Amino acid sequence: MKRRDTLKALTLSSLGFAALNPQETLAESRAAAEAALPDVPVKVPGGRLKEEAIRDAQLNAAKFFTVAEMATIKVLADIIIPADGKSGSASQAGVPAFIEFIVKDMPAQQTPMRGGLKWIDREAQKRFGKVFTLITKAQQIQIVDDIAYPEKAKPMYSQGVAFFNLMRNLTASGFYTSKIGIDDIGYVGNTPNVWQGPPEEVLKQYAKHIE
Repeated sequence: MKRRDTLKALTLSSLGFAALNPQETLAESRAAAEAALPDVPVKVPGGRLKEEAIRDAQLNAAKFFTVAEMATIKVLADIIIPADGKSGSASQAGVPAFIEFIVKDMPAQQTPMRGGLKWIDREAQKRFGKVFTLITKAQQIQIVDDIAYPEKAKPMYSQGVAFFNLMRNLTASGFYTSKIGIDDIGYVGNTPNVWQGPPEEVLKQYAKHIE
């Protein structure tokens, strides 16, 4: 399975929102909801639009996944990006909550995600007699290995492959836009610097030209 060393090499544009559904942009998914927004005065820091703040609050307050579904998402996310010696796991970075928000913000992802979660539970039941979260870690990996490599997967697992591709994309997007993920790749952004002049060896090298 592609682990963190591969996932971090992917750009957000290649695995993020556009990859989920090129027909469903954020602007398009918000259009209908914004039409029904109440005209409530809101002070928004950082220059954000009032409508954006209201809609985000509405999405955060709503629930889509069940408790059992969120538990499955957590397990899968941590299989995709587990904790290591450098940083925490996907769930520690808040990926399950990120996925919950995305499917509410982009409703076209709700059916593929919920259908995929049902598929993986059915597969676990068929193989081991229990839902995915209740089987052993080795059994979970056995199922994941059958759907994590599209080029090697059997046709009978096509639905699972499609779901796991989506799950992996969402997990990587959520992780590498979180504080833990940004720290993991070592990105520090623009940082202040102090110019202390050229090094002493350079000054000595060109001293004769200055004289």
